[in-house]
Amino acid sequence: MGEIKVPELAESITEGTISEWLKKVGDKIERGEYIAELETDKVNVEITAEESGVITEFLKEPGDTVHVGEVIARLDESGEGGGESTSSAPEAKEEATQEKAPEAEAPKESTTAVATKEVPKEEAKSTSRTIASPAARKLARERGIKLDDVKTTDPMGRVRKHDIESHENKPAAKQQSAPQPQKQVQPQDPQKPEERIKMTRRRQTIANRLVEVQQTAAMLTTFNEIDMTAVMALRKRRKDNFFEQHDVRLGFMSFFTKAVVAALRKFPLLNAEIQGNELVLKKYYDIGVAVSTDDGLVVPVVRDADRKTFSDIEGDILDKAKKARDNKLTLKDLQGGTFTITNGGVFGSLLSTPILNGPQVGILGMHKIQLRPVAIDEERSENRPMMYIALSYDHRIVDGKEAVSFLATIKDLLEDPETLLLEG
Repeated sequence: MGEIKVPELAESITEGTISEWLKKVGDKIERGEYIAELETDKVNVEITAEESGVITEFLKEPGDTVHVGEVIARLDESGEGGGESTSSAPEAKEEATQEKAPEAEAPKESTTAVATKEVPKEEAKSTSRTIASPAARKLARERGIKLDDVKTTDPMGRVRKHDIESHENKPAAKQQSAPQPQKQVQPQDPQKPEERIKMTRRRQTIANRLVEVQQTAAMLTTFNEIDMTAVMALRKRRKDNFFEQHDVRLGFMSFFTKAVVAALRKFPLLNAEIQGNELVLKKYYDIGVAVSTDDGLVVPVVRDADRKTFSDIEGDILDKAKKARDNKLTLKDLQGGTFTITNGGVFGSLLSTPILNGPQVGILGMHKIQLRPVAIDEERSENRPMMYIALSYDHRIVDGKEAVSFLATIKDLLEDPETLLLEG
């Protein structure tokens, strides 16, 4: 009998959540074939079979937490797949036992019948284990329901998931006085409907890390604004030719990434991190770019941004954004960033205070470009495309002077974008 285990994922990841099974009990699989999708703190990974055979049992269900090295399924290495079974292995085994038992015990039928009549119902009930599907057992545990109390319509006496749900929906007077979760004790007002959705592992991790950063870092935010006239004019002049040459569109992120790298060179403390009582100053520039997905925010990293051209940066960001939305990012895509850029402006945000992406000590927030009146001199004003920018930083190692000067440098570079070529 072969086993399928949770593989080694990464040094920092020890557990995950079964997102879905890609096969079913009875399916024949080949070595290296995908069998399940596992959701971890950072990325979704697919688990492959290390041996060929027929799946005989799933030990875990979608939504269950599993650890590295844990057995999650079993397979028969010498079996032939039928692909017809949709029930789990424990149920199949129980059905087989139920079906074969009468034939095997036929010679002793009368003796067995007499013996059964002499055993009190209470005693028989306590000495036999209620037959139930894994889904039913899991739901019963979560809702504090005893399987012995659940009535089933299954002719073989098996308790199914729908039996648990039916039992729970019965009037409270007919149920046992077992302790119920708080959410079931309080009746829901039909005029104020609610829905409870379990947080994904990624969302839980994001929540925990954001709270951790706010509790451990002396976070402070400073602001400035940029006149985007020059960048927008340059982009308008060059975008068609840029696309023809590089097959990628010229956006604003490449300008900001280049400006950030130039500013980090001038103010290296923003490209550092704290380890114990030491500062680690990083001499490379791996810039994280926040990407929003249906499962939450992820921050893929543009490696060696100081060595990349505008087209390299735009292509890298486009590729990683697509992988993020398709759940195809690898751990390597997410690890090791030295500074982060996040663009709330794409959703219409006019101003915000971004939270640090620990252990980094700086994050730049971009916002919506909006026409605002700007004083040109004492007598004239014009409507200009303006963008507020925000820098959140760890005040433990970055002083206000460095933070304000960092933002001023980015402002100067973007208001005269030709200087980015000289800087790069």
